[in-house]
Amino acid sequence: MQTNTGVSPGTEKRALYGKAELTRLINPASVAVIGASPTPGSFGLNTLRQIEGGYKGGVYPINPKYPTILNHACYPSLKDTPTIPDCVVLTIPKNHVEKSLETCAELGVGGVVIYSSGFAELGTAEGIRQQQNMTAIARQSGLRICGPNCIGIINVASRLGLSFMTPLPMVDGTVGVVSQSGALGYILMQAMERGLGFSHYLSPGNSCDVDVCDFVNYLIEDDKTKSIVCTLEGIRDGARFVEVCRRALVANKPLIVCKMGNSEISKRTALSHTGTLAGTNAAYQAVFDQMGVIVVEDFEAILETASFFSKVGRPTTKGIGVMASSGGAAVMAADRAAERGVELPPPALRTSEKLKEVVPEFGSVQNPADITAESLKSAQMYGHCITAFADDPSFGAVVVPMISAFAPTTVDRAQYLCDLAKDLKKPVCVVWLNEWYEGPGSEVYDSSENVCMFRSMARCFTTLKSWLTRDERREQLLKSLSARQTGKSHGDAARAVLNASRNRGAMTERESKQILTAYGLRVTREALAHDADAAVMHAARIGYPVVMKAESADIPHKTEAGVVKLSLKSESEVRAAYADIMAAIACLPGKPVVDGVVVQEMVKPGVEVMIGVRQDPQFGTLVLCGLGGIFVELLKDVAVALAPIDRQRARAMIESLKGYPLLSGFRGSRPVNVDALADMMCRLSELGVDLAAEIGEIDVNPVILDAKDGIAVDALVIRRAADIGGAA
Repeated sequence: MQTNTGVSPGTEKRALYGKAELTRLINPASVAVIGASPTPGSFGLNTLRQIEGGYKGGVYPINPKYPTILNHACYPSLKDTPTIPDCVVLTIPKNHVEKSLETCAELGVGGVVIYSSGFAELGTAEGIRQQQNMTAIARQSGLRICGPNCIGIINVASRLGLSFMTPLPMVDGTVGVVSQSGALGYILMQAMERGLGFSHYLSPGNSCDVDVCDFVNYLIEDDKTKSIVCTLEGIRDGARFVEVCRRALVANKPLIVCKMGNSEISKRTALSHTGTLAGTNAAYQAVFDQMGVIVVEDFEAILETASFFSKVGRPTTKGIGVMASSGGAAVMAADRAAERGVELPPPALRTSEKLKEVVPEFGSVQNPADITAESLKSAQMYGHCITAFADDPSFGAVVVPMISAFAPTTVDRAQYLCDLAKDLKKPVCVVWLNEWYEGPGSEVYDSSENVCMFRSMARCFTTLKSWLTRDERREQLLKSLSARQTGKSHGDAARAVLNASRNRGAMTERESKQILTAYGLRVTREALAHDADAAVMHAARIGYPVVMKAESADIPHKTEAGVVKLSLKSESEVRAAYADIMAAIACLPGKPVVDGVVVQEMVKPGVEVMIGVRQDPQFGTLVLCGLGGIFVELLKDVAVALAPIDRQRARAMIESLKGYPLLSGFRGSRPVNVDALADMMCRLSELGVDLAAEIGEIDVNPVILDAKDGIAVDALVIRRAADIGGAA
């Protein structure tokens, strides 16, 4: 079965499905399996065996060849079943799928799961056409379709597996899994073999109808699900994905995403820095950051992270306590905590005194605490020390490295600690540091509803950092979301500049700055000269020193083309510069159209930054900022966000830059006005949203900042509809 990105050609944008639309598909009162068969290894037989795992609803195998299958009465057709089933599973060849869907729609079936492959994922005209027909049936009838090209779904609470994979033990839990890759999702569900519990497994396949966003939305509305895992390759509708992430944040349902397919398959030569720096990956990261999504880079960390978030509440404080029986494990924990910025504050005096009651003199009653191997002799000693740490107001959670696995001692200790954790007010994180991954006691921790189990110290502290950060930022993010609206539009004035321009692609610098001015961004004073005499006149009016640049939409990168002259201090220098610019233009390939030479005020030195806007095909308007001048390409130190942004988000973007110390004062330099830059970013983001249909990219580089203000020295606006070639 091929993987896919959930992209279905020709599918229109629509609202999210939720429990109202998907209950008959995911939690049906009855199920029919079309193509059911007693043949060993067949998808039909495997599906029936999945359903037999404890499901209490009606089960209707459909196949005219057999009277019964697995002790279930078998029916010739869907029309012959005692009642119209809520959900139908199609285990039939692809060429029979469309006709069966039409029958399901005609009878009023609620949902259909389609295993068959060979549709849009092939990229053929016929495969795409067939899948588009499925979409049309779903839209016209209200029949909800999972697939095609999918493994299926599992509702653990209802003991219902609608999948052709080998049946798994149904272990009830509160983690919901949504996976575009059916195989990777099933890998996660196999954790039920070692006691981890789940609420649902939902795999949309090609998503001709129901997609990842719908399944995540269903789990947000599901009371049993406490945290949601989403393995993601790509989405077709950025607005719907942003909305479902927003709903998860508002509902306080932790959404843990593992985004795959992050390597840039191709690079394009862009006219602006914005186009190269705010790519698809940056857009996803901006969504994750602004919507409070918990991003997991390593697939191996998904379940540990999700399980943790399904069990814990809000942290009471930022500090973490470490209770180890090994000095080496204590040091390891301290290193991993420091690497991830997790605080390990000293314990309160009362806590240390409690530990001294049982810890030998050669141990340590600090944080991390080393209660020594003496603790292996007594689970109660462990309990005494862990309770002391859990009661300490300095700690929001307690990390307990577990270094031995010998039955029955470690099994008894595991059960003791899991029982103890029920009464503690802080999360207890057991880190299984044993290479015997499923050694005695591990199964107790894995299946515990009270202890959070990790098999890596690094993953434990990465998860704790995510927990502390998410809680700290959630209220702030919710406020920012409520403020994500533009103010009074200045679009009419900006559109007037666009309409008056003869440039269909990139605008000239002067035109670009006029558009910025319409939104209140401060730009340099300048004037256009068509000959040397006019240049001298403009320079005298503006005041020396001045800058001169060729005015041409065909030369976006003017410095490299040799058509920029700086710090001109006299009439003679202006005349010489004019002649040099014209000579440089004559040598450029492609005969660029030149409107004249712009004479511009010479801005005093300051810190150079760049700000920009890009229209992302999935997520809409993105705004970005970074170090300016040549450093933007050299260092690629850039922050990206969904527009529009407010002052708080703009400040957060600026402060996230590695080069931020250059703005806040570095080695005695004067701090610049960061608030002025934040205001410019907010106005630019408003511009990008208002003119999203007309403008594809905006590159303002550099903006020069000083202690008082910021000013846009150069700007490039690119129309959205234009198909521009490589940069000059």
